[in-house]
Amino acid sequence: MADISVRAGKCVYEMIQDGSFDLDRVTTCVGPGTGPTWLVASGFDRTMLHTGVLGKKTPVLLAGSSAGALRFAAWIQPEPEKSYDNLIESYITMTVTRKDTAKTILRSLSDVINSIMEDDAIPFALASKKYRMAITAVRAKNMAASEARAVQGIALVLGFLLNAVNPAWLNLFFQRVIFHNSPIPPKFCLRSGFKGKPILLTEANMKHALLASSSVPMAISGVRDIYGAPNGTYRDGAVTDYHLNQQYGVHDGDVVLLFQHQERIIPGWLDKKLIYRRVPTEKLEHVLMIYPTEKFVKSLPGGKVPQRKDFRTFVDKPSTRIKNWREVVDRSAHLGEEFLELIASNKLRDVVEQM
Repeated sequence: MADISVRAGKCVYEMIQDGSFDLDRVTTCVGPGTGPTWLVASGFDRTMLHTGVLGKKTPVLLAGSSAGALRFAAWIQPEPEKSYDNLIESYITMTVTRKDTAKTILRSLSDVINSIMEDDAIPFALASKKYRMAITAVRAKNMAASEARAVQGIALVLGFLLNAVNPAWLNLFFQRVIFHNSPIPPKFCLRSGFKGKPILLTEANMKHALLASSSVPMAISGVRDIYGAPNGTYRDGAVTDYHLNQQYGVHDGDVVLLFQHQERIIPGWLDKKLIYRRVPTEKLEHVLMIYPTEKFVKSLPGGKVPQRKDFRTFVDKPSTRIKNWREVVDRSAHLGEEFLELIASNKLRDVVEQM
């Protein structure tokens, strides 16, 4: 029984249909910044790591914000499968109590990051031959830089209203920052019309960049004055880049791999309730998206993928949340193998749908 669906942008769809598609064409993997929903992608990620099918010829750009950046940080460690397992365990067992504050949750996230990588492994990660990182965070501006919840709340309401009219106006409160370890900024940062600032990843700022990228506004404290970046308060990169909001494909044969927890692709975090807001077609032409079927999702605990609000729902029963999330990881273990089987059996062209 198929538990995944596959959709492709125009360029990738044509490749699949004419038989020219293969995984060596993957130039970018995108990790959505969607909080605990990433756990349903764990089986896919583990399969990619175990088989080593990506990055055989040229390095693959791992572009992500928030949870997506955490996933990919594990990919570039000396023992990636072990680091990824550590991420799963530390993330799932992270608890949020009624007494927790934005600062204490930030410290808990820091512990999760420390479980992925040791300080002396950072040079190895940055020198990876298979992968390059592009971690998205935002530099908060004006009222959005405040740590006062009421002030942040006003900034988010104003940001939502401005974004609803024109996404470019969101820059009044949040500036996109891309922390990368490429010799030059990633090619998507060099496109005309790109709005953001590329910053070089180093041993001194990598953990801080990851932490900032996961610092959800209102819920988690921001990260201040990251080394090598302009002074200021940095927050969750999903604010501007939630699922996918960049044109990563450069050449006709490029493939951008995206494992999603759902069919709808949402550009920015503040677009969630804007049903009319869609990713422009040109940003999807090179995308190959894999996502679990509705039937599979309904079979998971509670009939849904893990969500950030589960921390609140089970605040007094964290063991129930932990049990549910572990079951999701176990149930999702075969999704990557199912994808590779579609390719190996030449059945991908029969099941893929065009975006």
